[in-house]
Parts: sequence; C-alpha cells; structure tokens
Amino acid sequence: MKTKLLYRCGECGATSLKWAGRCPGCGAWNTLTEEVVQSEKRSASHRSKAPEITPLKGLSALEESRITTGISELDRVLGGGFVKGEVVLLGGEPGVGKSTLLLQAAEKLASQGHKVLYASGEESSSQIKMRADRLELPGENIFLLSTNSAEEILESLDSQEYAVLIVDSIQTVAYEGLDTGAGSVVQIRAVASGLIEKAKTTGLIVVLVGHITKGGELAGPKVLEHLVDAVLYFEGDRFHQGRILRAIKNRFGASFEVGLFEITGHGLMPVENPFSLWESEERSQETGVAILPAIEGARPLLVEIQALVTPSPFMGNPRRIFLGVDRNRGSMLIAVMEKRLGVKFFQDDIFVKVSGGLSLQDPAIDLAMAAALLSSKTGVRAKNNAVFLGEVSLSGEVRPPYLLTPRLKEAVKFGFPLIVTAPSPDLILPEGARIDRIKTLTGLRSYFHKRTEP
Repeated sequence: MKTKLLYRCGECGATSLKWAGRCPGCGAWNTLTEEVVQSEKRSASHRSKAPEITPLKGLSALEESRITTGISELDRVLGGGFVKGEVVLLGGEPGVGKSTLLLQAAEKLASQGHKVLYASGEESSSQIKMRADRLELPGENIFLLSTNSAEEILESLDSQEYAVLIVDSIQTVAYEGLDTGAGSVVQIRAVASGLIEKAKTTGLIVVLVGHITKGGELAGPKVLEHLVDAVLYFEGDRFHQGRILRAIKNRFGASFEVGLFEITGHGLMPVENPFSLWESEERSQETGVAILPAIEGARPLLVEIQALVTPSPFMGNPRRIFLGVDRNRGSMLIAVMEKRLGVKFFQDDIFVKVSGGLSLQDPAIDLAMAAALLSSKTGVRAKNNAVFLGEVSLSGEVRPPYLLTPRLKEAVKFGFPLIVTAPSPDLILPEGARIDRIKTLTGLRSYFHKRTEP
C-alpha cells in the first residue's frame, strides 16, 4: 500500500501535488487543503467476479417501479415520483423549508406502507418529533436516527429493510476511518459513494440534503452532482410565502421542471393557482406593470413584471437595478428602446423586478419588460386583460417565443384573453383568446400613448 500527499480544493475537488493560494481548477482562493491518499494496486486475478454484461434489448423499463409521494408538486418535479434505486440531492438556503418538505414527503410515503429512515446529523430525534407534532404528522412507519456516523447509517440499513432513506445533511455525516472531518471533499465523496452503491444494489431510494455556498451553489465537490440521479434546488424569498422547487438535473424526468409551494400553518402546501402568490391586488390601478406568461421547465406561469422609471437625482449617473431579471438583458433592452422607439432614459433611474421573488431566464420577458417600462415612463396603464410576450432583437424586431400555445392557454385560463406577441405561423389559438400581432417595438406605441396633463 502506497501513501502520497495531495492538496484538494474544497470547492471543486481538483487536486494538486503542491499547495497554492489559488485552485488550478476553479480559481478559488485559499481552498486547497492537505490530504493523505492511500492507494493499493490490485491485479485482475484478485477480482471477486467477472463483470456482468446485459443486452439492452432484454431489459425492462422501470416506469412501473415509481413511487409517488402524494405531494403533487414534488411528484411533478421528480417526473412522476421516485424511481427505485434513485438518489436525489436537495439543496437550498438555511430555513427555506427543505427539512419540512422532506418530513411531509416521508409521512406521505409512510402512509402508503413504505418504511422511511430519517437520518439527521443536525437535529436530535426529539427536535424532529417536535416539528412533526407542529405539522400534525402521525409519524407511523417513520424511523429516526440522530447520528453523524456513516457506518451507523449503513448498519441501520442492514438491520432492517427500508424503502426510503433521508440524510439531513450530507455535509454532517462522516466515515470514522477517514482522517478528514465531516463536510470535507473526501468525506462527502466517500459518504455519497457508499449510499449510492447501497441504493443501486438494493433499490433503496436515497434523498440527500445539501448545504449551499454564498454563491448559491451546492457545497462540496462538483462530482457529487454528477454521481446522483437528480439535483433539486428549493428556492424562495424568506419575506414571501411562496417557494419554488426546481430540478436542475433529472435522469428520470424533465430538467428545469418547477413545483410551487406555499408556506402555511400546517407546513408546505402545493399551489393550485400560482398567479395568486404574486398578483398585485391593485394591478388595475397601477402603471409600470405588465403580465407575462413565462415558461419554467415545461410549465407555463403567469408572472407580473414591474418597472419604475423616475427622474434621477444623480446627474449623469442614473441607477439601473434589476431583480429577477438578467442585468445585461435589461440594459440591452433599454438601449434598443432608446434607439428604435426614441424613448429617452438617460436621465432616469430605472428599477425592474419580477414579483414574488422569482428569477426568470425566459427570453420572452423582453416584450413584457418593454411594456412595463413604457407604462411607467408615459404614466399610462396597460390593458387589464392583456399579456405581453416576445423576444426583442437589437433591430427592434419582436420574435415569437417557444411553447407559445401552452402560454396562451394559461393566460386565457386566468382571465387574460388579449395576447400581444409577434406573428407565428404555427400558432394554435385557444378558445376565447385574441391576438394582437406586432412585428416591431413600435407596435407598443398604440398601448401607451403619452397622457396629457390638465
């Protein structure tokens, strides 16, 4: 057995033969830590058995092996429920509701007769019981294990047969035989590999809770996200009751699918009407507001785009603040509006946000953002029953967005029959919808004429 000294990055897991102030892999500073690696060469004759090769045609699909949680929004994000042997990594900021969501899911699974082992390295069993009582969960078929030892978790799995294992969190669990502490790159990789092997060989469903860094990414080596089958992020503004569960990766479902929840006195509840979470009650009386049928994953969502344009007190240095919208996209749209519409913003402070704490990457936000900016600039309200969607090019041309038909159905469903967008030859108009087609940004002028002051 040989030993050698390496330096491993705590952010990305890259290794170096000598210490450096900056990681050669990701460029992070002061993240390399010393690590002793032991290696043992084994010849092919020492292998216990030959690898088993199976023809693809002879295998059966695992669709029948899905286990639904009974929480509609969670099942949507997972692609219809858990798959036997699946390993899921759930990340989110502290206090966003990860443990609450998993405890509710554990109760739903237990009520179907599935035995659930909840292993926590952050809370004692009595603390978890207090949360279960607050959520009014009976707790039958749910077994609690408060430990930081990976060996104890694996021994518990061997002593009884469980259908689901929840580990809260992966950063607090460690192998006692390794020299490094819990949360290190070596420990996270070793613990995750042991649990993943257990899941694949026995059909156990494993859910790992992960901490996130200041940058909003999952803490630990990036290889962890490649090892698991699904990576979910639980997002939400602590000052809003809405929460978003987003699938960043899913081998058994659609990536970037979203599920919506609302915080109530009885825990997290699936949201049947997402627009109600962030709709303004006085929207009909406001300027600077436009409605967008956005797409998150494969799901259409009506969201409210808000803009405020006001004369800047800082001569020659106006402020540009964007919340939930890419700053570069917003700055580019402002430049296009000044050039193609002749609207001058150079002496105005501009504030743009997506209501409800959402963060959108949908290119179709361009036209809705332009409508909100024009409404605030001119002091003219947008039509109450209209939605705006379309991507705006640098030439001022408005282009139709992808997945247009489900967007229109969502708009009509919630009382917005007037659709302002670009012409599309493949459009299937839902019943009750009316299209106002505009080819360029100049088409917005008819909606926001400058009002005359008395």
